[in-house]
Amino acid sequence: MTSALASTSPGSTSRLAPRAWLHSDAPTLSLNGEWDFRWSPVADVPIPGAEDEWGTLPVPSHWVLHGHGAPSYTNIQYPFPIDPPHPPEENPTGDHRRTFELPPSFDGAARVLLRFDGVESHFRVWLNGSLVGWSTGSRLATEFDVTPLLVPGTNELLVRVHQWSAASYLEDQDQWWLPGIFRDVTLLARPTAAIDDVFVRAGWSSGTGTISFPTLDAAFPLRFAVPELGVDVTWAAADEVVPVTVEGVDPWSAELPRLYDATLSTGSTGETVALRLGFRTVSIVGDRFLVNGERVVFHGVNRHETHPVRGRVFDEAHARTDMALMKRSNVNAIRTSHYPPHPRVLDLADELGFWVILECDLETHGFGAVDWVGNPSDDPAWREAYLDRIARTVERDKNHASIVMWSLGNESGTGRNLAAMAQWVHDRDDERPVHYEGDYTGAYTDVYSRMYPTLQETESIGGGPETPLLGCGPAEAARQRSKPFLHCEYVHAMGNGPGQIAEYEALVDKYPRLHGGFVWEWRDHGLLAQTATGEDYYAYGGDFGEVVHDGNFVMDGLVLPDDTPTPGLAEFAAVVAPIRFALGDRSVLIENRYHSASTAGLRFCWTLERLGALEASGTLAVAELIAGDAVTVPLPDEVLHATDRTLAPADELWFTVTAELSSPTSWADVGHVVARDQLLVASRPAEPLRAARQTWDGDRLGAATFSARGDLVTWNGVDVAGPRLELWRATTDNDRGDFPHGYETADPALTGGVGDPDAPPTATRWRHRGLDRLTHRLVSVNRIGDGLVQRVRVAAANSGLGVDVTHRWTLTDDGLQLQTDAIPFGGWDVTWPRIGVRFDLPASLLDDDATWFGTGPAESYADSTRAARVGRFTAPVRDLTVEYSMPQETGHRPDLRELTVGPFTVTTVGRHRAGFTLTPWTAQQVEAAMHPYELPTPDHVYLYLDAAQHGLGSRACGLDVLPEHQLWPQAFSWTVVLG
Repeated sequence: MTSALASTSPGSTSRLAPRAWLHSDAPTLSLNGEWDFRWSPVADVPIPGAEDEWGTLPVPSHWVLHGHGAPSYTNIQYPFPIDPPHPPEENPTGDHRRTFELPPSFDGAARVLLRFDGVESHFRVWLNGSLVGWSTGSRLATEFDVTPLLVPGTNELLVRVHQWSAASYLEDQDQWWLPGIFRDVTLLARPTAAIDDVFVRAGWSSGTGTISFPTLDAAFPLRFAVPELGVDVTWAAADEVVPVTVEGVDPWSAELPRLYDATLSTGSTGETVALRLGFRTVSIVGDRFLVNGERVVFHGVNRHETHPVRGRVFDEAHARTDMALMKRSNVNAIRTSHYPPHPRVLDLADELGFWVILECDLETHGFGAVDWVGNPSDDPAWREAYLDRIARTVERDKNHASIVMWSLGNESGTGRNLAAMAQWVHDRDDERPVHYEGDYTGAYTDVYSRMYPTLQETESIGGGPETPLLGCGPAEAARQRSKPFLHCEYVHAMGNGPGQIAEYEALVDKYPRLHGGFVWEWRDHGLLAQTATGEDYYAYGGDFGEVVHDGNFVMDGLVLPDDTPTPGLAEFAAVVAPIRFALGDRSVLIENRYHSASTAGLRFCWTLERLGALEASGTLAVAELIAGDAVTVPLPDEVLHATDRTLAPADELWFTVTAELSSPTSWADVGHVVARDQLLVASRPAEPLRAARQTWDGDRLGAATFSARGDLVTWNGVDVAGPRLELWRATTDNDRGDFPHGYETADPALTGGVGDPDAPPTATRWRHRGLDRLTHRLVSVNRIGDGLVQRVRVAAANSGLGVDVTHRWTLTDDGLQLQTDAIPFGGWDVTWPRIGVRFDLPASLLDDDATWFGTGPAESYADSTRAARVGRFTAPVRDLTVEYSMPQETGHRPDLRELTVGPFTVTTVGRHRAGFTLTPWTAQQVEAAMHPYELPTPDHVYLYLDAAQHGLGSRACGLDVLPEHQLWPQAFSWTVVLG
């Protein structure tokens, strides 16, 4: 069997040709359930007999998630020697066995087929002791005709699955290696008058729908009906099948996913297949990608199939919930990275409405480690395997309206086999374009696609000042610039981030050639595991003892493993919102940026709030806007006359407008906010604080006491500590820029800072300058009548760089005012993570709520602000930080006005408002932890009051923080009042 595992052939000749995954009324028998199971760490073991010991295993499942072997995560690296086409001898193998009896509904079947919807990575099948065949292509369907091998009564099915095979070299996707039968196993009874394959096209133009059938592998006579459209025709023979034209058809789009139920039937003794037709026409005109004649902008995500308990085992309820969250987050497109999903996902995409780029099950990224020598993409020995994979991809899913583009795969270099795949697709489906990011010269693809190009290069591609394009000479660059462009991956959503979504979106607005892109990626792939003490956590690469792995690079989603949306998802939703507002002094410009939907399903609501308290509210009178239209409406009278209101000192009047659903949808309830914007319409400066008449009473000043060093030790009768200057934050994945092993062979633009691809990651530079290990030296402390002045010099060991800090305490009628002045000294050559002060508060506050007036409700940073709004918010202290899969900086909310937690109140004073973070752990404690369970038991709540923080960027895989969002050393002064 070793030679078979090393074969570049995709499977045995007994496999049936690929065909569409159809909804048929023909009888089926699910073989899912408990199977007998036997596991071996090697491939060459005897075929088991009845006398062997067996355990049990559910099917579908991954055996490594049920105690047999262990999962392994790599992004690029092969977890075995690069010795194609040979797999290693240490090849875990699982034998699966079950018995079944055919139900009476199978009586009279002309044929019985055995279908596997997904098996990783190589499997052989025996039925009643006879070999049925073998196959590869883990995320692809395989069918066998088992009719002659069935017996009356009990039948025994045996499936041997090998984790590694030659096919593994083609499946080096950025995900866990999870062997097993992980999708459905089904027996299909095929009637004599069968409908074996259907390829239906439902085109649309100016209200006219055209239905055609490039493929109809069916018995005749054949009846086709679309009751809602009055279509009911019967064809006596194949040569009678002609396109059907219907007037008054509603088109399908990702925003208006109109589907028409249709059937194909061969009669009462044959078979009926149910189809859901979405009328739409895909085209490329010049450098525009169009559906139904209108430019498409992809506001998409890359979607892997992953679940912390099930792995890639499909659960429809979970998938529907997940995709509904996408819709609520203004996601309109999915790239099925990097393989076809379970076929029901595409049914849901048709129903809910998504533009889908369906990707083939192909990636050979690990060959980058050997400079692509031996890469199967250009080796004729692998041609059959490549063509087999694209055929099984296209044939299974060709009938979905949601699929608007085929993708050959991902990160497989380039070569003749990819070109052959593209030609096969063009011959089979000449409507949908072909995508493949690695075709940098545009030799065989229809769209220009890149991952993580800089803003400057993206603008150049769009039509700005020309710069060299990756892998292109002048003629090739001209060819690429003539095509529609999309980011198949951009703004890497790893940990806290991504930043700079808005800057990319602004370019899409400016240049019609740019068609948006797909965030990497939708959700973290964490697997639920337990510590030695039984504590649950979400594991990533290296947590299962892998010899090689790529760490937490698999935790790079907009959604956490436990289904919690991150603040990054809220930021994405705000940036790409399909309704845009421009708020002026007297009017609101409302722009409909949908592809095809009008605003008929929306209502436009407004509020006027004073210091976060509602003053007035209503709805704007907005006529229905068709897609692409805009209108200007006057501000409500209450807002126009806001300046006439009597304002108290420090008052702020904020006008907020929202676009909300006016009726429920399949993915959200009435009132769901699609878009929001905000305008400060009136404010009054706070009055200068008046010094209190009270002076020192021993070590007590007002409601506070101080140490002889000038440190705060109690506040409102509660033990506290501070202030302590902080420049360090727990580094984010983007700060670390931790590229997994192997990216050194990739595009240098992926790996460096703005303007300097070779610059070390920000976190490396911060540590080199000792910002994580600052020491504090008291220079002086002086009491004055109503206050105190403390001077501190802050620097790191073996460094001449530092900050001179002055804390000026003044007792006022409103509380104790703290003005902090920070002046850097030395030749600073690195940015700062933050500049702020830390107070240590009692741990008991973890059980309290915090209420604040400022930005919220979630964290935000210099390059991630669109989801933030000014208001009054309340949240449990424990919920003010995000439990990222790897602990890192979290919880910063800039522009604070007032914060109350427990007995403490903090108010910002002056033009420069501090931001705040309330967290159970110091930045240093968070930095030291690799998983949330490694964080210590909190002994304080830490209040950080930051004058500024460095931006987020996307450098974990992409662009570093832009210059305008970087925090460079400079003098800062900020003032707060402790009440």
